[in-house]
Amino acid sequence: MVLESLIPIRAAEKEPIEMLPLAFLYASIGIFVGYWIFPNYASLTSVFFTVIACIPLMISFIRFEEKDIFKNNKKWHHQKAIPFFIFLFLGLVFAYSFWFVVFPKSLLSSVFGIQLDTIVQINNAISGSATSISFFTPILTNNLKVLMFCLLFSFVYGAGAIFILTWNASVVSAAIGNATRSLISKLASTTNLPGIAIYFSAFSLGLLRYLSHGIFEMIGYFLGGLAGGLISVAVLRHDFLDENFRRVFIDALNIILVSIGVLIFAAIIEVTLSPLIPIR
Repeated sequence: MVLESLIPIRAAEKEPIEMLPLAFLYASIGIFVGYWIFPNYASLTSVFFTVIACIPLMISFIRFEEKDIFKNNKKWHHQKAIPFFIFLFLGLVFAYSFWFVVFPKSLLSSVFGIQLDTIVQINNAISGSATSISFFTPILTNNLKVLMFCLLFSFVYGAGAIFILTWNASVVSAAIGNATRSLISKLASTTNLPGIAIYFSAFSLGLLRYLSHGIFEMIGYFLGGLAGGLISVAVLRHDFLDENFRRVFIDALNIILVSIGVLIFAAIIEVTLSPLIPIR
């Protein structure tokens, strides 16, 4: 596969920042191919084509991490996985957010229609002040539900969690892009900043508002997807409940516990700090 061969998995793990431009490229190609082939369903097919590009890399990464379990006797040896996932997610978010802001308004309903509808549903489900501690439980419950799907999809489909993660990245990006466009309009009418400064300020605030908690949520989901993928690989490659299977399974359980802790932290950030960042 041409896209997969751009950055070998060993190079991506050693220099995870290389995933940033690669993920940006994957998402950008997915958007344009999705709109070109299925213009009426581009908001979903763009995610689909991005996932197709990511799956070979994710499968290689999961297998690489599974082999590393037996090479490394440390209790936690997935420290390189977190920056890999962070830059993969950021690349996807930057791409979707960038094209949301750049595209003319007439294209947004085609390219991001389902994502915008999802944002409206989320906003309607959460009424009142987002800073209220009463929203911590439903937010955490929803996060844990997504984590469960990531585990399940990765176990059943190998790297299947990448679909949920890419979809969430597109929804977060639509929220960032929507806030950025609103801020651009506001800053253009109330300040004397030059055009490029307005775009930079608005985009930065949009990213900060949603990534302050969103990046921790995605780390939790990615780790859950990694754990499910490791269990899936262990079932296929090792005899059930032999020593190798037990080591992989215990390692996956440790990853799941870490991912739950990250999601709890993300929910705390979402109900306390994120609402303090102005987006209107």
